[in-house]
Amino acid sequence: MTTRRKKIYEGKAKILYEGPEPGTLIQYFKDDATAFNGEKKAQLEGKGVINNRISEYIMTRLNGIGVQNHFIRRLNLREQLIKEVEIIPLEVVVRNIAAGSIATRLGLTEGQPLPRSIIEFYYKEDKLNDPMVSEEHITAFNWAATQEIDDMMAMALRVNDYLSGLFSGVGITLVDFKIEFGRIYEGDFSRVILADEISPDSCRLWDSQTNEKLDKDRFRRDLGNVIESYTEVARRLGIMKEMPTVIQGGMH
Repeated sequence: MTTRRKKIYEGKAKILYEGPEPGTLIQYFKDDATAFNGEKKAQLEGKGVINNRISEYIMTRLNGIGVQNHFIRRLNLREQLIKEVEIIPLEVVVRNIAAGSIATRLGLTEGQPLPRSIIEFYYKEDKLNDPMVSEEHITAFNWAATQEIDDMMAMALRVNDYLSGLFSGVGITLVDFKIEFGRIYEGDFSRVILADEISPDSCRLWDSQTNEKLDKDRFRRDLGNVIESYTEVARRLGIMKEMPTVIQGGMH
C-alpha cells in the first residue's frame, strides 16, 4: 500500500482510492469485519482477499449476461479497478427465504420460503441504522427517480435469478442479498449500474443440504469459522485454485 495515493472514501469493509485515469477508482478490500452498524468489530485475516476474488467472479459473470456494473478488472489480491459512479444512497435487499430482520419484523420462522422474492429498500445512513424506506420516501426526498427505481428493481431481480442458479449449482441456497447502485454519466444523460460488491459479506448463503451458514452471519452470531466458510464458497465456485490457501483464518 502506498501513502501517496489519494483516498476518496473509507467504509467498513473497503477503501476507495483515486484511479489511474479519469472516471476510475481503485477499490481495496479490507480484512475488517463489522456487524450491527459497526458495534461489533474484528479483523479476520484474509477476508478481503477472498471477497475481492468472489466479487470479481460474480461481477464478471453479471457483465456477461448484460447486468452492467462498475467492475473493470482485478489488480491484485486485494484491489480491483472500478468505474467511478455517483452512489445512490440506498441499499437494495432481495429476499427469497425468511432470515434476519424480516423474520423478526414479521414474526416469520427463519428458513421459511417467502411467497415470492421480495425487494426492500434501506436508506444508507449509519447514524439512523439504515432505516427501511418505501418508494414514496425515495422519490419524495429525491434519492432516486421513479425510472431509476424501476431500473434498480429490474436489475436486482435479474441478479437474483442468476445468482440463485449459480449458487444452487454448487449446493448453496441464496437466502437473500444486499446490493447498491450508482449513476454513471454520459453527456447530459445518466444511467444506473450495479456497484459496491457481491460476496459472503453481502449475501446470506446456506448449504443446500444442511442449512449451514456460509456467510457473515457466522460473524454476527459468533458461530466461528468465518474465513473457512467464505473459503468454502470460493472453493465451490471453482476459484480457489487461483487463490492462496487459507488455513485457520490466516493466508499462506
